[in-house]
Amino acid sequence: MSIHRTLGRLAAVMFTAGLLMSAAQAQTIAYITNGNTNEGWTLINGGAKDAAKKAGVKFIELAAEKGELSKQLAIVEDMITRKVNAIAIAPVDSAGIAPAINKAMAAGIHVVAVDTGITGAKITSYVATDNIKAANVQGSWAADQVADGDTVIYVTGDQGQSTGRERRDGFLQGLNAKRKNVKVVDVATTWDQTMAQNGVEAALRTNPNAKVIACAWDGGALGAKAAMLSAGLKAGSVKIAGFDGSPGGLDMMKDGWQQANAAQMLAKIGAVGVETAIAAANGKKVDARIDTGSFLVLPSNVDQFAKDSGVGQFMKKK
Repeated sequence: MSIHRTLGRLAAVMFTAGLLMSAAQAQTIAYITNGNTNEGWTLINGGAKDAAKKAGVKFIELAAEKGELSKQLAIVEDMITRKVNAIAIAPVDSAGIAPAINKAMAAGIHVVAVDTGITGAKITSYVATDNIKAANVQGSWAADQVADGDTVIYVTGDQGQSTGRERRDGFLQGLNAKRKNVKVVDVATTWDQTMAQNGVEAALRTNPNAKVIACAWDGGALGAKAAMLSAGLKAGSVKIAGFDGSPGGLDMMKDGWQQANAAQMLAKIGAVGVETAIAAANGKKVDARIDTGSFLVLPSNVDQFAKDSGVGQFMKKK
């Protein structure tokens, strides 16, 4: 083959690649969070930003102030008016956000739900941990720590969100598959650590012989630790199971305050959510449901998980 023909083909390939990059850069992706600022969401949001930067798209990041549905609805309406190419969103309320999402989809804007599902609206894709599967493992672990007749305290997430409901349902399924005669005391929260602490303090007063405190997220586990300290209990006297694999949760484990964690691949959730939104905006076919995976972290494997997941860089305990 002549050098001229080779150079010609190389130029054509570079030109095509340039067109593809230009197309990606022309896309505007809105990333709308639920307003949560805990460690888990810091990692999720960081993954989203990194994915957008790598792709070279125009990235608009907005949050529902104070986690209010009305604020998030207004943000989606604004993104429709601005004619963004795709929206990646962590809904404040799975059902409440549906009208705005239906309007966005009708306007030709692809919508990807991130971490939390959306009910009552047809969306492009849902990117998240399989919460039921991960919580099943958490519940199964809890079952192994108790005997029939024992008490387990369960700190819920927001039951108005699919994530909160799925984690509770999955936990109970895993627990009851092994232990059917266990008393479960719910501590209701809306992903609020102070609510978790106050609720666990009250639950421990009325259930002083509780064996396990299982939590729908690591902020709840931190609240449970504070409640135990308030009650004069030592680390490990009541076993704590977290959910997320956040830096704070894993630090708790290193200190002996957490005995198990249904860990998500947090940064991956945000990254894949935005990558999926970009792909859909570029006309590519994407899967309707993408599971970003989970892992049961125990004291025996916490160091390896921290290293492999990238969470270790944010931990205080090395």
